[in-house]
Amino acid sequence: MVIAHEIQGALAIENSFNKEGLDHVVLVKIASAAIASKMLDHNHQQMNAVISNAFVDGQSLRTYRHFPNTGARKSWAAGDAGARGVKLAFISEVSDEHYPSVISAEVWGFNDVLMGDNPVKLERELNSYVMDNILYKVNFPAEFHAQTAAEAAIKLHPQVAFDDIAHINIHTQEPGVRIISKQGPLTNYADRDHCIEYIVAWCLLNGNLDANSYTDEAASDSRIDSLREITSTSENTEYTNRYYNLDERAIPNKVTVTLKNGDVMEEEVIYPLGHRERREESKPYLKQKFNNSLENTGLDQTFLSDAYNSQDLDKVEIYDILKKIYK
Repeated sequence: MVIAHEIQGALAIENSFNKEGLDHVVLVKIASAAIASKMLDHNHQQMNAVISNAFVDGQSLRTYRHFPNTGARKSWAAGDAGARGVKLAFISEVSDEHYPSVISAEVWGFNDVLMGDNPVKLERELNSYVMDNILYKVNFPAEFHAQTAAEAAIKLHPQVAFDDIAHINIHTQEPGVRIISKQGPLTNYADRDHCIEYIVAWCLLNGNLDANSYTDEAASDSRIDSLREITSTSENTEYTNRYYNLDERAIPNKVTVTLKNGDVMEEEVIYPLGHRERREESKPYLKQKFNNSLENTGLDQTFLSDAYNSQDLDKVEIYDILKKIYK
């Protein structure tokens, strides 16, 4: 698990596939292929075959994450990519030919075909940085760049009334503007949970955010689009710098609400719940999320809860957990 996270995360840190129009699940596939190969105890030749084939594959476009094609594929894209990585590992059992210049070959290589002027690089040492700094999605079902915006808007909720709001400003990081700032109609659930303006509007109006906040019924509240129309979203360069700072990895947002009487209220949140700076604060929410996920599953909730609460996870056998899940 640590190795898979490190491969995927290190590549993500040094390369921006989404700026080239590619979905980041390419990294899920590469990491899954590599770790599946290791788990199958492949030799060096077979590992090279698996990883090079992961790059040879045509890569997923990001179009299903953006207007006008936002759709549910973004919910299963990572699973699909992971499955492909595992399949490539099994293929190498019978065909271990690899492609040594799959990334760098002129004209036909990964860089020339897909990456333009931004060739793939991996210069940082692979260790455990990604797992040490992992972000848990704890309390808000929203795209990660909007997590702190949702929290800020929820804090503002008791102080503002819909009829009193004149304007809303969202100050965010560059990826927040590029990836989830949207104007115009939002056509479905997947469109809404990746729209920072929708998320902030909902939280200001309702003071909460859950999986039902993006349904067609929820979106039928005309006040949401009314607030979106008076919302401006802009980059705060300090937030961007703190976002890309590897020693901090903050995801800051500030929501400023100007009322019709001229009063201004704002809330700033730098680190989302689930960030390493808020680990202890996150634990009760993670436990509740875990318990909620067990409801109506038919699984042995007592055993799994005991495993969750164990003070020495090294003594909890993964095999025993899997036996309880896959009967």
